[in-house]
Amino acid sequence: MQKLTPNDLYTLEGYARERPAFRARVLEHKKNRIVHLGDHLTLVFEDRLTVQYQIQEMLRVERIFETDGIAAELDAYNPLIPDGRNLKATMLIEYPDEQVRARKLIELHGIEHRVALHVGTLAPIIAIADEDLDRSTDTKTSAVHFLRFELDPKHVAAFTTAEIALATDHPAYHARQVLSTPTRAALAADFGY
Repeated sequence: MQKLTPNDLYTLEGYARERPAFRARVLEHKKNRIVHLGDHLTLVFEDRLTVQYQIQEMLRVERIFETDGIAAELDAYNPLIPDGRNLKATMLIEYPDEQVRARKLIELHGIEHRVALHVGTLAPIIAIADEDLDRSTDTKTSAVHFLRFELDPKHVAAFTTAEIALATDHPAYHARQVLSTPTRAALAADFGY
C-alpha cells in the first residue's frame, strides 16, 4: 500500500463537506478489520483508508492547515499503513471502570509482546510492539499499543486458505480468536489478494 501524501487529503473545508459520507464509508470498512481477543483486548487492523481517516480527523480537530503541520501528521500516521508483507494494528486494552483498568494495566504488563498471529500450522508470528516509542513503564502497560505482524512468504501464501487466529498467552490474560471469513478476506487485501 502506498503511503499517504498531502494530495490524498481533503482540505479542511472539503473534509467538512465530505465528512459524513467519508466517515460512514470508513466505519463500514472497519467492521471487518476489528478483532476482539477475549473480553478486554481489541485489535483494529489499519490500512490506507483507516489511516487517512485518522489523519483527517486530527487535522479537523486541531484545525491544522499549514504544510508543516500536515507533514507532521503524515509522518506520525503513515507508519501504520501495511507494506504488503505485514499487518499493522492498534491494540486497545478496554476496561470501562477506571479503577479496574488501572489495576489491570499493572497485571497485564508486557502483554503487547505476547500477542501472536497464527496462520494454519505455520510458526506463530509474535507481534512487534510500539516501534515508534515505548508506551509501557517498568511496572505497567499502556491502554493503547501499535503492533506489527511481519509475515514471511509462506504465511502470506497460506493466508487466504488456512485458519487464521490471534492469541495471547500472557499469564494474566489468555485468549484466542479465530478470524471470521470476512475479516480474513479484509486483511488478505493488505497483501494484494
